[in-house]
Amino acid sequence: MGNTDKFEMIANTYDTPERIQIAKLSSDAIREHLDDAKTKNAIDFGCGTGLVGMNLLNDFQSVLFLDTSQNMIHQINRKISRSNIHNAGTLCFDFEKDGQSELHADYIFMVQVLLHIKDFKSVLLKLYDVLNPGGHLLIIDFNKNDEIVSDIVHSGFDQEMLTDIMLNIGYNTIRSKTFYNGNKIFMGHDASLFILDSQK
Repeated sequence: MGNTDKFEMIANTYDTPERIQIAKLSSDAIREHLDDAKTKNAIDFGCGTGLVGMNLLNDFQSVLFLDTSQNMIHQINRKISRSNIHNAGTLCFDFEKDGQSELHADYIFMVQVLLHIKDFKSVLLKLYDVLNPGGHLLIIDFNKNDEIVSDIVHSGFDQEMLTDIMLNIGYNTIRSKTFYNGNKIFMGHDASLFILDSQK
């Protein structure tokens, strides 16, 4: 996944108060879209240090924390061990580079991950294959912000454009909405976050 080297370097200091707050807001937004999830398994895709997935452990039967950064996975393993968590696992895997995995899940959620993936359409297609029939992919990311000019991340996403891409892949019953506006939360700029829920 894009920018793995950067995340390898910041894993030890990633859990700032700001990121913890955004993770809680994101977890609450995801929770509103869950349906009978206590019997379902989930993947926290591009999980970082697991800030979002850790908040949702009690909402699922199991959560797999998946990231391309081994240092991030190390941080999660420490949290799992320290808290004696039994319904979580970890996997260091790169959907952009590695071959098709044997993973399957009822829910996949990805929070501020898509903006780091250069060829995000191909990854969304692979995640479609990972989802069980009737499963949900939940995406939280920044709304399109033309003030952001960067070689390493997308400048956010237009919800209608992303919905069209998801429909073309085969996802259906797509709902999206903006749920948070924050000061200087996207590369020093004010920005807003949306959640998009799509079903296989």
